[in-house]
Amino acid sequence: MASDSGLSGLQKAAVLLIALGPEKSSHIFKHLKEDEIEELTLEIANTRSITPQVKETVIDEFYQVCLAQQYIAEGGIGYAKELLEKALGEDRARDVIGKLTASLQVKPFEFVRKTDASQLLNFIQDEHPQTIALIMSYLSPGQSSMILSALPPERQADVAKRIAIMDRTSPDVIKEVEKVLESKLSSLVNQDYTIIGGVDAVVEILNSVDRGTEKHIMETLEIEEPELADEIRKKMFVFEDILLLDDRAIQRVLRDVENSDLAIALKGSNEEVQNAIFNNLSKRLAAMIKEDMEFMGPVRMKDVEEAQQKIVNIIRKLEDAAEIVISRGGGDEIVV
Repeated sequence: MASDSGLSGLQKAAVLLIALGPEKSSHIFKHLKEDEIEELTLEIANTRSITPQVKETVIDEFYQVCLAQQYIAEGGIGYAKELLEKALGEDRARDVIGKLTASLQVKPFEFVRKTDASQLLNFIQDEHPQTIALIMSYLSPGQSSMILSALPPERQADVAKRIAIMDRTSPDVIKEVEKVLESKLSSLVNQDYTIIGGVDAVVEILNSVDRGTEKHIMETLEIEEPELADEIRKKMFVFEDILLLDDRAIQRVLRDVENSDLAIALKGSNEEVQNAIFNNLSKRLAAMIKEDMEFMGPVRMKDVEEAQQKIVNIIRKLEDAAEIVISRGGGDEIVV
């Protein structure tokens, strides 16, 4: 649909990516589907020239939409409309909100997301595990991790499993649960099926809970749902999370890593991760690894991922042995 600039949504996306430059655009591409990447790549290739006016209009529209999304996340559509009217005027604010509500899916249980986790626990702990899983799927990882940690041990794995295997939930079911919870925002629920939960959702939660809770849940899932447990474990700590380790922990990890694996793993990592590694190696060894990376040439992504996974496995093994501590932001920080 064309806007004030006379461009379609695809054309505006192409203009924005061109304006952002290749480095920032490449990060955006990582979050798109293959068909979306193909469409955008073709559109970018067919875009010959962009006037400064068009570029400015597209960037301004993108900024306003981002601003509106932020306001909606903070206080809902009414709050966003009020602030945008003050900033942009009534007509422009209505236009921006109108574009967003056509595509933006405002999450149900919005009132719950602003409720203290301990109060919410008292409210839902006696509900059916499926109901608890449904509600937790819409909470922030911080809220969900606190609730999951406080549930009885026999219910923790059950709720975690239900979140992981949850796919699509009928709007009628969501509305019914919201009604029980005295929801104030049921009118905002999209009438199409809502995608919630899934492995990524439970991974975010488990990454925030204390190590004891995580270990209990994973051990239970390994018995009841081994394939699901394996899928969750692979996503729970990625190579870039090495930045969560302090220098002493990184040095301990590196003692168990083969130099060849380290060079390949770093070949596909960002500069921040590379610096964290090199700063914990001797100058001689760091120079040798850098030289290996330079002379090995292009490396298949599959080989990079395998090398990174080897290092991740070492990190998990050392954490299980209590030789290192991963800073999770939850209740398991240890001072020694």
